[in-house]
Amino acid sequence: MAATKTLFITGASTGIGLASAKLFHSIGWNVVATMRNPSAEHELVKLNDPRMLVQRLDLQDLTSIKPALDAGIDRFHKIDVLLNNAGYGQNGLFEAIPREKVQEQFDVNLFGLMDVTRAILPHFRANGGGGVINVSSGAGLWALPMTSMYSASKFALEGFTEALSYELASQNIFVKSVIPHGGVTSTEFGARFGASTASDPTLSSYDEFTKHIGQSFRNMVAGASVASADVAEIIRIAATDGTNQLRYPIGNDARGFMKARYETSSDQEYMEHMRSYFK
Repeated sequence: MAATKTLFITGASTGIGLASAKLFHSIGWNVVATMRNPSAEHELVKLNDPRMLVQRLDLQDLTSIKPALDAGIDRFHKIDVLLNNAGYGQNGLFEAIPREKVQEQFDVNLFGLMDVTRAILPHFRANGGGGVINVSSGAGLWALPMTSMYSASKFALEGFTEALSYELASQNIFVKSVIPHGGVTSTEFGARFGASTASDPTLSSYDEFTKHIGQSFRNMVAGASVASADVAEIIRIAATDGTNQLRYPIGNDARGFMKARYETSSDQEYMEHMRSYFK
């Protein structure tokens, strides 16, 4: 009988992380579900199941990473797959975003993710293999106005994920990117994204532009979105399909951004498509 596998998740309190914790638990995996502020009232804690371990892990607190990993290994002896899910987005004109907010965006979406990955790799190598799945975004494949910092962090994540996949294949460790795009339901991402809008009243020359872009975004939000549970299912496939596939996009491409990125014949054609949407 095969040993029960274990998934270690960051950002498991809501959204994709929570849906993934519940899905993997339901199919018989052990789950180490980490979050910034675990509560006794959280549904994963109240589950009170020996295959579910909830731990504190804050990507902006380096000292919280090793204790969470150690607790997972102590409980389940082996971690098989790391799901780097935690992240957030901020929006607004780049000129209005202070340096400390730029740092925060990268601390969470990239540097913290790297810290967790670096911490778990010795465990994977000692056990002869493992897997890393990074939850990315369509914003890592194309950029939109007013999302410069979020896109920058996700573009960087895509480059890191691909480069790491080549390195870790030599260690029998797979690396994959799951790429939701077009909006995800049942998550707090959208609320936090909206609450993080950078503004500066002195930048009035942008007013007409931001008004227009705001309407474009409202039209986008009104479009179809993918459910967190559907993203979790793609994560399950990525974790278990045994292939070397790198990217797993999931979402609604009603605006044609994915098609433009991969099917246009030139960069100029791609840019003309993207710019036409925001005229």
